[in-house]
Amino acid sequence: MAFAEFDLIDTYFSQRMEQRDDVELGIGDDGAVVTVDAGNQLVVVTDTMVAGVHFDQDTPARAIGHKVVAVNLSDLAAMGAEPTWISLALTLPSIDQNWLQGFTHGLREICEYYGCQLIGGDTTQGPLAVTVTAHGVLPHGSAIKRTGAKPGDWLYVTGTLGDAGLALAARQHRQQVSDAHYRRITERLYFPSPRVALGQSLRGVASSAIDVSDGLLADLRHILKGSRVGAKISLDELPLSLALTETLTQEQALAYALTSGDDYELCFTVPESQRGVFDTLVAHTASKPVCIGRITNEAEALQLTLQGEPWQLPETNTGYEHFASPLEPSV
Repeated sequence: MAFAEFDLIDTYFSQRMEQRDDVELGIGDDGAVVTVDAGNQLVVVTDTMVAGVHFDQDTPARAIGHKVVAVNLSDLAAMGAEPTWISLALTLPSIDQNWLQGFTHGLREICEYYGCQLIGGDTTQGPLAVTVTAHGVLPHGSAIKRTGAKPGDWLYVTGTLGDAGLALAARQHRQQVSDAHYRRITERLYFPSPRVALGQSLRGVASSAIDVSDGLLADLRHILKGSRVGAKISLDELPLSLALTETLTQEQALAYALTSGDDYELCFTVPESQRGVFDTLVAHTASKPVCIGRITNEAEALQLTLQGEPWQLPETNTGYEHFASPLEPSV
């Protein structure tokens, strides 16, 4: 069966996705028409995943569909936004219906879970690449930015760090991992869970936030630079999974947790005045954010300590650099 562009759109994207009441006109016209409630602001983020750069040929199509949305929703979460709509630009070498079924399955699952609707995009032929633009809304003036951290603020992260990096190393045969650990960390690499609900609850509580896509240290430095502050991190508090601690030496585990990309957790700061509110906010959450340090007044200075002593990261471990690292994470 030969597929033209509009056949592909009708078959795989037009009627099979989450539907929202605020979409007046979605797929099928020159543009989408959506309704933004008065008093809200729109947050717009874009991410691209390219075959051979962000994923290899063995990556399941369902995982690609999931992840290209998840990495965008993680950016929205870091700003405290509620996901609403996405648009998709899909470049395909050819029309592979099995691949498309898996891809749209992953795309549909995550859109339905987070309540966002595919409202448009583009398809074209060429080397495999996927771009999603995601939109979110939040009350006027409530966006959590990278520029609000102040000396004395407490520094938190969600989840465990370094698992996706370890999974990538195992897939590339650079590190041996037990079967049980491999299954879990590969799930984290392929199907990250953006911290959308927590991000929204942090509005008015967190002074700054960023999602951890390029590695904790690399991403935290964006907060430090934007806020003109420094940070002191106690590595004893860094949340590490059993996969890291049972597979690697302590130094290796810390290096993965500090520099590996693709975790899509949140890193954020909370002022002392809001700490009681924050503790109440997360008291009944299944996975509580962990306090790993504090913001200092030394602009862009980053101190790492282990058991109270200064600790130096090997210079070769600095986090992902775009245009330099193979199979890098999205931003």
